[in-house]
Amino acid sequence: MAQTNTEVKSTLNNLVATHGVFITKLYQHHFYVQGPHFFTLHIKFEDLYKETTEHFDELAERLLAIGGKPYATLQEFLEHSSIKERPYTEKVPAEEMVVSVVADFRILRDDLAAAITLTGEEGDDVTQDILIAYKTEVDKNIWMLQAFLGKDPLEGE
Repeated sequence: MAQTNTEVKSTLNNLVATHGVFITKLYQHHFYVQGPHFFTLHIKFEDLYKETTEHFDELAERLLAIGGKPYATLQEFLEHSSIKERPYTEKVPAEEMVVSVVADFRILRDDLAAAITLTGEEGDDVTQDILIAYKTEVDKNIWMLQAFLGKDPLEGE
């Protein structure tokens, strides 16, 4: 790997920020979901925020391992995230929450794909391996959530 690549560190840090916002949104859906799919989605959103938190930690730790300094404040997360927050000010139907999570996973998927390419170009095989494994999980989550909505995995792209 080239010295300590500033672009790789910046990309990982933006992924850290994106995860900070995404986790909060998943908690929000977990708190506020209602309707006939409550029990299913309440548990699913919890599973997703736990899974996302594990990846958040892994990305931050990898950033530290290559000499970076992960964002660690809400302000930094909001400033550098690819995913935008959406305050819960009015009731949101459960299916709309799932659509929102799919959209956020697609943003994350695209960010991961770009980071995979970058880390490959920079010869950072360890980071690239972490990102490839994670992107596989994101793709699976998109497929499963789309199936819940009665849609094909790529529908709506």
